[in-house]
Amino acid sequence: MITVGVEEEYLLVDPVTGVPAPAVEAVCRTAGIERFAEREEVQDELLQAQVEVATPVCSSLQEVGGHLLRLRHAVGSAAEASGCRVAATGAAPVRGALPVPVTPSPRYLRMEGEARQLVDEQLICGMHVHVGIPDRETGVAVLDRIRGWLPVLLAMGANSPLWDGRDTGYASWRTIVFSRWPVSGPPPHFDSHADYEHRLDALVASGVIADRGQVYWQARLSDRYPTVEVRCLDVQLRADDAVMFAGIVRALVATAIAEEKSGADRPAIAPELLQAANWHAARHGLNGTLVDPLGRPRSSGDVLSALLGHITPALEEAGDLRAVSGLVHRLLQVGTPADAQRRALGEGGMPRLIELMTGTAPD
Repeated sequence: MITVGVEEEYLLVDPVTGVPAPAVEAVCRTAGIERFAEREEVQDELLQAQVEVATPVCSSLQEVGGHLLRLRHAVGSAAEASGCRVAATGAAPVRGALPVPVTPSPRYLRMEGEARQLVDEQLICGMHVHVGIPDRETGVAVLDRIRGWLPVLLAMGANSPLWDGRDTGYASWRTIVFSRWPVSGPPPHFDSHADYEHRLDALVASGVIADRGQVYWQARLSDRYPTVEVRCLDVQLRADDAVMFAGIVRALVATAIAEEKSGADRPAIAPELLQAANWHAARHGLNGTLVDPLGRPRSSGDVLSALLGHITPALEEAGDLRAVSGLVHRLLQVGTPADAQRRALGEGGMPRLIELMTGTAPD
């Protein structure tokens, strides 16, 4: 069984105003974390109003779901004890009058010195899915084979329509904020693992980025683990949607590995077309058309159907087909988390939106 793990970033917010709360130190050290989570499973992030959790390596989606619920409960309890709430949103819907302080690590302080405004506005939260690979050469082949599907995943998981108290018109404003860093967006095509390493080394040698950790492609090889890391997703409102994406990404990787072993041609999509598809997905989510991996505009329902058809054998082999397909069909019926945020704001203003993001809506 191919292994999978998930990292989620959350925003810490004031429970009344929704303004980001710089309370990560208190949240991480609170006794609630030690009761429900291991210290290495809960970490700080770039800004002191963000916290990240990471599941252990998992073999099944049931494991992923169990760990995510446990970790969400842990940080939620710790945040409440610290006077704030954990918000599962891809971008802060409102910001305070002053920037949120940077977490005082040498790396983060260096980033602040290099790009102050970008760092000040990095109040965004994503979800990263790690999938195990047999070797890095295979990993590069996987990147080439899944890159055309990244805009589709982005559209499905869009959860950041609001910024500075108003609707941005985008389903995933987080994607737009992140795109301002020098190395971001969909990964390019690579000829081999040697080509991948050479180009990463050249980026660092250029001096434009400080280290390989600032290669913010939406899919990349992890330098810490033997995994492909897919990073295009906003953090999800619901834990079961996060589980759905873990299953989809694992199946995409498994399908890519099988195709590579069979000698199938790698799909080719022009970088400018992939970039355009990525922007379109961030703008519209599932409300309209999507650009499929061949560069064709099609209805969102047709593209999601094609995605499920593409990965069905891998989902069946993992025993995930029923669970994942059911969640995909629910997504098509109820819309994305971005749609849910807009509905909440329209129905009950900021109080209702805060309830939605923090999971505190009354039954």
